[in-house]
Amino acid sequence: MPAKSAFAGFRFPPEVIVVAVRWYLRFNLSYRDIEELLVERGVEVDHVTVYRWVQRFTPLLADAARFRRHPPGDRWYVDETYVKVTGVWRYVYRAVDQYGQVIDVLVSARRDAAAARRFFRRVLSTLKVTPVEVVTDAAPVYAGVLDELVPSAWHHVERYANNPIEADHSQLKHRLKPMRGLRNDRTAQTILTGHAFVQNLRRGHYELATDAPPATRVAAAFAELARAI
Repeated sequence: MPAKSAFAGFRFPPEVIVVAVRWYLRFNLSYRDIEELLVERGVEVDHVTVYRWVQRFTPLLADAARFRRHPPGDRWYVDETYVKVTGVWRYVYRAVDQYGQVIDVLVSARRDAAAARRFFRRVLSTLKVTPVEVVTDAAPVYAGVLDELVPSAWHHVERYANNPIEADHSQLKHRLKPMRGLRNDRTAQTILTGHAFVQNLRRGHYELATDAPPATRVAAAFAELARAI
């Protein structure tokens, strides 16, 4: 018996759902913007439904792509930024490699050794890759966590050395401006992870839609992944 599609039971066809999720993760659009764009195309759907689609299908699409993802490089830039979740500041641990691949994202209520440890454990267990060098700011918690979890890596702390991840933060902040979907830590984690996933698709860090022109690569990749879930 064939596996049941993740879209089974939904009133709208998979093509509509996937394009709405892709638009939200890729462009600076709100849920209401996507509602309006769909109505213009003859599809009447409430913005709350779009929000539910994003929460439901973003993890499924990203998970379907995980075996097609390129291994990250061996030089990691790690830093925290912050976002508001229902009016409360949350820290976001992020890492990119020397090729611009976003390695992982973690939303945390605290900025401390426990959060940094949780972030690195999540990355190391998920990707099964150990970096040779880790670049961070001068936050004192990193030294102990890296000595514990990645003792073989060179921990590099130097002014301006972490510019790649700080520049990448700015792209995330730009995307978050029109969003109204960070309702709690769980939804924030889903959306920020989805944003990183689309960034990596656009930058060519997946063996997906490799024959598609750059301008249509993300759309082609999402269509391919939709068939897999």
